[in-house]
Order: sequence, then structure tokens, then C-alpha cells
Amino acid sequence: MLVAACGPAEKVEVLEPPILPPPAEVHERLMVLDSHLDTPANLSKPDFDIMADNPTKLGEVQVDLPKMQRGGLDGGYWVIFTPQGPLTDAAYAAALDGARVRSDEIHAMVAAHPDEFELAYTADDVERIAASGKRVVLQSIENSYPLGTDISLLEEFYDRGVRMVGAIHFMDNQFGDSATDLTSTDAGGLTPLGEALIREANRLGMVIDGSHSADAAVEDMIALSTTPVILTHTGVKAIYDHPRNIDDDLLRRIADQGGVIQINAYSGYLELLEVSPERTAALDALRKEFEGVDFVTADPETRARAMARRAEVNAEFPPPISSFETFMDHMLYALEVVGPDHVGMGADWDGGGGVAGMEDVSFLPKVTERLLAEGYTEEDLQKIWGGNLMRVLREAEAAKEPAPAP
Repeated sequence: MLVAACGPAEKVEVLEPPILPPPAEVHERLMVLDSHLDTPANLSKPDFDIMADNPTKLGEVQVDLPKMQRGGLDGGYWVIFTPQGPLTDAAYAAALDGARVRSDEIHAMVAAHPDEFELAYTADDVERIAASGKRVVLQSIENSYPLGTDISLLEEFYDRGVRMVGAIHFMDNQFGDSATDLTSTDAGGLTPLGEALIREANRLGMVIDGSHSADAAVEDMIALSTTPVILTHTGVKAIYDHPRNIDDDLLRRIADQGGVIQINAYSGYLELLEVSPERTAALDALRKEFEGVDFVTADPETRARAMARRAEVNAEFPPPISSFETFMDHMLYALEVVGPDHVGMGADWDGGGGVAGMEDVSFLPKVTERLLAEGYTEEDLQKIWGGNLMRVLREAEAAKEPAPAP
């Protein structure tokens, strides 16, 4: 009988999977910034308190200190927004007054709560403030319409602390074509005045925001700007073909220049949603009720009445909303195309943003949890949540022209 000679069994080392920290712990370590907070629009409302846990209203009331604390939001760009109005001297003057007041309100909020908020003027300020536990308040302009035709006014807002400027909003204006103004071909891009605005922003050291601008205008910004262009609240056409979203080619061109796309959570830009006939009829009636009113130059009572009527329509016939999953579809697609060096988040909080499952900023840890589950690392998340924004701001700061010698 043959007996097989067998040596001792070889010991196989079983490697234990690494123990990863829970997503909430990772989120808490990150500097979490949002590139587009429309919260200043709420600061003058008598029923809003930035220090209180205000009842969440989707698209309207989503940011206050308690929600920021729960969601780990360290701050971001607080927006000086002006709706588009007529291209007349009187309307320009009214819009400029409104923009100055909005900036004053941001400063007043910070002055009233110095232990909780601090104005930031540089990327170094942002990192210092976030590390201290205070909330970061950068300022940005959405729609440069208040500048009228006087580009030199941009320096006034720089002196107020504005560090990012968006040229255009819903309609074409003196600076160029809007993505959503369907009365034009969008072929013109920036006007000569718009080109001058980009050069002045570069001179001052301000970041350029191409959100709301037509693709041709964004292309002009990329060609003209000496620093990267950012889209502070935009989606991708590959997920939903909407004029406000960008295609893969433009996405790559922004990334090639060093720019960033910050993904929005505005339902109407995330997917095609069916509006009820009742809501459509109510909105049509509202438009007729205020037909011919210029809300830039209108008296405060008229503006307040229009806002109240709009709130009534929304309460009776709520707009359809998208979902957290669809929002993540846009973000994950952009990450796949250009990587974590060129993607971030600008949800359009308090300006119409927010989706089912992410109704206010207290839900932000869900984004971190999902990105970790998709295989993105903490280093990736550091870029996505704030690092990319600060890189672009630093590049704008470095390109600022020195003041002339006295």
C-alpha cells in the first residue's frame, strides 16, 4: 500500500477588511461649503431668524444656523441676487440700490452674530473661519444687472467683500445671452460690455460664475478669463436635456481650464416633471394679475403682494419635485466625466432648490454617505465639498492685478 507523504498544511493568511470610519464621522471632518446660498433673500423677512430652527419650506427656507449645524455645513457663498428688469437708467439705479441693501443685510447678519458667523475675503479666511467653528460668509453676485453699464461699480462690490460674480440670469441682459431666454438664438454669447466685465473681474481677483449663461456665453468666458470659470448651480444634459444644463463637451472644457461644476438641486432642472393643470391655471392667473409690473422698480407693497400670492399658489397647488436619487444621478455622472477635481455642490438652497429626501441643508451628510458608498475617498470628498471652490478662489486671488503705486 502506498502512503502519500504530506507535509504540514500551509498557513493561509486571511486579511481582514479595513475598518472604515462611519460616513457621519467623515462628514464632520470635512470643510463643507455650498457655492450658491440664496439665504440673504430671507434676511429681511420678519418671520425669519437665521439663529432659529425655522420651519423648512422647500425651495424657500432651508438654511439657518441649527440646520447648518446638523448638516455640517460650514458656509459658502451667500448670494446678492437681483431679478432681471428693463435695460433703462431708472431700472439700473433701482437694481443697484437693491443689491447694495442685500449686501448690507449680509454684513448686518454677521455683525449681529459675531460668535457664529464671520465674513471671509480670502481662501485663507475661509479655512481659518471653518476651523474655528464659525460659519463662513463669502459674498457673490447672481446677475450683474445692477451694474448697469458702469463696470467700475464692480470694484465697489469687491470692497464690500464680493469674491464671485455671475453676469446673467433668466433673461438676456446688457452682458450677454441667458440659457433660458428663448426669445434669442443664444448665438451671441457675451456682449462687448460682458467681455469688459470678465476682464474687470479678473483684474480684481474675483471668481467668474457662468451659471444661467447660454453655452456660447460660457464659452466666451472660458476663452477670455485668465482664471477658471465655475458653474455654481448647474446640472448635466446627459441626465436631463434642459437649457440650464451643460453637455459633456462643455463640461470637459470647463474642467480642462481648471474650472468646476457645482451640481444644483432645482427640481425643474433635474428631470422632466408633470405640472398639474390646476397649478398651471393658477400660475397663468398670477401672471395676468401682475402683468406689466416691473418688480425691479415696483414699490415694496406690490412686491410683497406678489410674493404672498405666489406663496398661496404654491401652498394650494405644490410644484412637483424631483428626488435625491435624481440629484445624485447628475453628480455621479459629472464625477464620472471629469472626476472629483472638477465637481462640487451648489444646490440653490432658498432659491428654489431642494428635493424629496434632501429638503434642507441638514440632509447633507446623505451626500457624503452616498459618495463613500460609490467608492469615492475622503480625499475626493475634501475636494468635492470645499477644496475645489478654494482652489479656484486662490487662482483668482493670485491673478489679481496689484494696486498702482501711490
